[in-house]
Amino acid sequence: MKVNKLIGALLLAGAASIWGGMFVVVKAAVKLIPPVELVWLRYLVAAVTLALFLAIRRPKWHWDRKNGLLIVLCGLVGNALSICFQETGTWLSSAQLGAVVTTTTPAFMVLFAWWLRKVRPKRGDWASLALAMAGVLVIVGWQFSGHRLLAGAACLLVAALTWALMSVLLQLIDPAYDALQVTFLAVVVALVTLTPWVLTHWGQTLGKVDLTAAPVLLQIGYLGAVSTALAFVMWNAGLRRFDSNLAGLFFLFQPVVGAVLGWLVLGEALTHGFFIGMLLLAASFWVALREGS
Repeated sequence: MKVNKLIGALLLAGAASIWGGMFVVVKAAVKLIPPVELVWLRYLVAAVTLALFLAIRRPKWHWDRKNGLLIVLCGLVGNALSICFQETGTWLSSAQLGAVVTTTTPAFMVLFAWWLRKVRPKRGDWASLALAMAGVLVIVGWQFSGHRLLAGAACLLVAALTWALMSVLLQLIDPAYDALQVTFLAVVVALVTLTPWVLTHWGQTLGKVDLTAAPVLLQIGYLGAVSTALAFVMWNAGLRRFDSNLAGLFFLFQPVVGAVLGWLVLGEALTHGFFIGMLLLAASFWVALREGS
C-alpha cells in the first residue's frame, strides 16, 4: 500500500512538473492562436497520441453508466472548461498571478472531497494547505504585471475551481478503469465539445495561422503529446494511487518548477523568497504525510 502511494506521489509530482515547464510554450503560442483554438489543437494531438498508446497497450476496457457519466463530467469540467479558462487567464494576465491562483486548487480539492467523498478534513490538513499557499506566495511575490488583470484573475480562479472538481471526480471512478482509457475518453469529450466553436470561427482564427510552420508544429506537438497526453495520464493515475484529500498539494510543483526553469532557461533571478517558500512547502508536505500516516 505504501509503495502504491509512493508511485502515486511520483506520478502527481511528475505531471505537475511538466505543466510547470509549459508556461513559456503557452505564452508564445497564444500570440498566434487564440486560447480555445489552442486547447482544441492540444486535444486533437493528444487524442491521436493516446489512441496510438491504446493500440499498443490494448488495456481491458470497461463501461458502465455511473463511471461513464463521471468520465464525461471530467471531460467537460476539467478538460474543456478548466483548460480553456486557464489558457485564457494566462493570455490575459501574468505568470506570477497564475502561480498564486494555482495555490487555491488544493484547498478546493479538500472542500470537494469533503462534499463528494465524505472525507472530512482534519486540523493538520488545513495547516498543510496554509503552509503550502504561504510558500507559493513567498516564492512568486506580489509583483503582478499584465493587462486586463481582473479578467485574467477571474479566469484563473474558475480554472482552479473546475480542475479541483475534476480531480475529485477522477478519484470516484472505479479503479478497474485504466488511466489511459479514462484520459482518452475525457480528451475526446472535450474535443467534441470544443469542435463546433472552432469550426464556426475557423476563418477568423486558425484559418489565418500557418499550421505547417515549424515553431507552431513544435509548440502544438509539445502541448498535445507531452503536457496533455502524457501529463494527464500521469495525473489521473497518480490521483487514483495517492488516495488522499491532500493529493492536490502536488499541483504546487507547477509554479515551483516554473520558477526554477525561469532561472535556468530565461536567466531570471531566484530571490531569498524562493528558498523561504521552498522550506514552507517542505513543511506543508511533512504535515500532510504525518496526517496521512
